[in-house]
Amino acid sequence: MSAAPPASRTSRRASLMTLIARAGARIGTLPLSLAAALLAGFGLTALVSDEPLRAWLALLTGPLPELHLGAQGWEARRLVLFGAAIEDAITLALLGLAIALPLRARQFTLGADGQMFLGALAAVATSLALAALPAAIVLPASFLAAMAVGGAWGLLPGWMKLRHGASEIVTSLMLNLIAVQLFRLILSEWMSDPGAGFIATPLLPPAASLGVLIPSTHVSAMLLLVPLLAWAAQAMLDRTSAGYALRAVGQAPDFARRMGLPVARTVMLSTALGGMVAGLAGLHVSHALLGRLPVDLPAGLGYEGLVVALLARNEPRAIPMAALLYAYLRAGGQAMERSTDVPREMVLVIQALIILFVVAERLWPRLAEGLARRRSRRGALPAETVEPAPGAVA
Repeated sequence: MSAAPPASRTSRRASLMTLIARAGARIGTLPLSLAAALLAGFGLTALVSDEPLRAWLALLTGPLPELHLGAQGWEARRLVLFGAAIEDAITLALLGLAIALPLRARQFTLGADGQMFLGALAAVATSLALAALPAAIVLPASFLAAMAVGGAWGLLPGWMKLRHGASEIVTSLMLNLIAVQLFRLILSEWMSDPGAGFIATPLLPPAASLGVLIPSTHVSAMLLLVPLLAWAAQAMLDRTSAGYALRAVGQAPDFARRMGLPVARTVMLSTALGGMVAGLAGLHVSHALLGRLPVDLPAGLGYEGLVVALLARNEPRAIPMAALLYAYLRAGGQAMERSTDVPREMVLVIQALIILFVVAERLWPRLAEGLARRRSRRGALPAETVEPAPGAVA
């Protein structure tokens, strides 16, 4: 029996690589990216730690609660870090949505931080002003205040771009600085509680409470709202005329303009929607996590929402899971840092590696294409250089 010709072997390899590429396209590159990033991170951990396996287990399992069988039955322990991961995931999911919606219209705004600060301030001011009223009035009014102020602040970069040609990146960054300083001025001058012992608003009334879903944590009913918001945002993009205009403006603005779509209105709508969702993130921080607003509320969380939006590839339906992944990595990094000899800097490097591998969506298809081309050239080479053996019969 004669061996298969080199050309047929090459064609079979090419067919196999094509099948692998198609399967990868159906399954997605996320599991492969996560596995590669975890493997690379483990290699880096082995360079700096005497117990890399223990450190890596702390990263992957540190935030998980621990089930314990006691006299009262099964009970969960170590809920603090687990709750912190979910609390962060809620805030990050809202900020990710706030950035992803303008990005779908090709508006690279970075103003979620300022919108979150002012939305939180508006929600707290409304709750304090309506403290004597029942929760059925206080909470909806606080939600509306946070969304209105955040949306108005988010509208400004879109308006300035259309009216004056200003870059939305620059204007949103400058508006962040203005919003944070305005937040501190209003809080310290007109809303501070003299009996607090530090510069902060008074405690929110019980009517403004969002409730607690998991004991010993601050996980509130916002956990149920985030998936609904993500679904509503995806449905708006896929099934409404406004969503079609938003996608068209983001993918081909000249085509959208020639088709008569309201490009200017769509741009401002995208930035305003992002600001409304960022305002809800501020409400979550003030009403669910802190119960009041301190003047030294740390800035910069909005930029982590950008990471979440990129991890989800600007798909609203994927943002809650991307936020949970990122928040889990942050909590796992804290567990690794506290319980092992891995320094904080290495934890940040590992997190960055995971994000880079996930965001590089074209990495694996290009590697597969390069491997297929290399194998095809290697298989074709003998067919070109083969010569008849001496004495062989033609």
